Amino acid sequence: MPRRRPDMSSDQPGAPADSCPPEHPAAAVEVARVVEQAHRESWSTVLASVVRLTRDLDLAEDCTQDAFVQALRTWPDGIPANPGGWLSTVARRVALDRLRRETTLRRKLPLLVEESGAEEEQPTDLLRLVFTCCHPALARDSQVALTLRLICGLTTREVAAVLLVSEPTAAARITRAKKKIAAAGIPYRIPADQELAARLDAVLTVVHLAYTAGHVAAGTELTRTDLTGRAVQLARMLVRLMPREPEPQALLGLLLMTEARGDARVSADGELVLLADQDRSRWDSALLAEGVSRATLALEHGQGRFALQAAVAGLHMTAPSWEKTNWVQVVRMYDAMLISWPTPIVALNRAAAHSLVPGADLVAVLEELDALSRETALTSYAYLPATRADVLTRLSRHAQAAEAYEQAIALTANETERRFLSNRLAELQARGAQS
Repeated sequence: MPRRRPDMSSDQPGAPADSCPPEHPAAAVEVARVVEQAHRESWSTVLASVVRLTRDLDLAEDCTQDAFVQALRTWPDGIPANPGGWLSTVARRVALDRLRRETTLRRKLPLLVEESGAEEEQPTDLLRLVFTCCHPALARDSQVALTLRLICGLTTREVAAVLLVSEPTAAARITRAKKKIAAAGIPYRIPADQELAARLDAVLTVVHLAYTAGHVAAGTELTRTDLTGRAVQLARMLVRLMPREPEPQALLGLLLMTEARGDARVSADGELVLLADQDRSRWDSALLAEGVSRATLALEHGQGRFALQAAVAGLHMTAPSWEKTNWVQVVRMYDAMLISWPTPIVALNRAAAHSLVPGADLVAVLEELDALSRETALTSYAYLPATRADVLTRLSRHAQAAEAYEQAIALTANETERRFLSNRLAELQARGAQS
């Protein structure tokens, strides 16, 4: 594996000792902040531009990392007006220097793509990189892991958390995918029209996962808008690339409806607000209208898994209130989804929705959740014990509910969600003490 990129997070190596001059501590702190922001906003675009030059994913990732290291060393002397442009220029310069030194230059150049101008639009580079990562020659799990790593700039640990696998497993998938791309000479380009269908589902999947990784991010922030924004950008590009395909429209609709309620997800004091308690007047009406329109258009032309997910989102977003949500119809959407996409997470979402149907048999729902607890894919998924805790609370099984909340808290990687669950547990324990 190449060296990891510089990151201010605790699981990444810090800046070199000479990158933070002790005589300018305030400047060093500001540089670290700007580099971290540039990493979030520009990692994937810088990487994509270097991949276009090198046709070698490992080399491109290494050169991109070196550019960030150089930023930590040199920006205390003056932060550039365009950090992303500076990083791209430096990374490409590092790559050119390395290629000139390597006797394998002529062997490396044909690996990925025909020549293109250095000033080509960055979003096109991003889309090319996504399609390269999602080549049919790669296993699906490797496609997803590699895209989350390269496009989203997630650490291997973060990739593992999104995919609900161990860190060594995620690392192995990324390594296998890179080796396969190099060995097979997989081209770095947007596929021809006749090739698009074979990669579409994989590309939609990774864009959706990229959004999910940002919607509830690991760490202190609830949302990473760099990831969610990048996913929306890619979804729009896919719609422009394949305007007659319903699933890209559905995915974009789903993401826009989720984006529409972004401000309402967090209270004034920074606490998580669930959909049931959100002030719907704070939802972005323009994003909501576009999202519903695109989801409706997609449903008129097919019922793929993203169209069905968009339909569920639409039922939530167009309901007058949480209490007036058509839960029976939501469950039907999940039933249809389970036919084409029978995954444990879909089954969990269906069970959660079923528990909210008026007059639902909560004991039967709990049995469904207990059965899902035996699914390997859900052993580290915090939303399963959190859902069990909610159902157990409504069944007045407070001791069991407390245990489930404690399990969910232990599995939660986001501090805002952890505080929310801890508050729920404290409220439950307080009620128990009063009874």
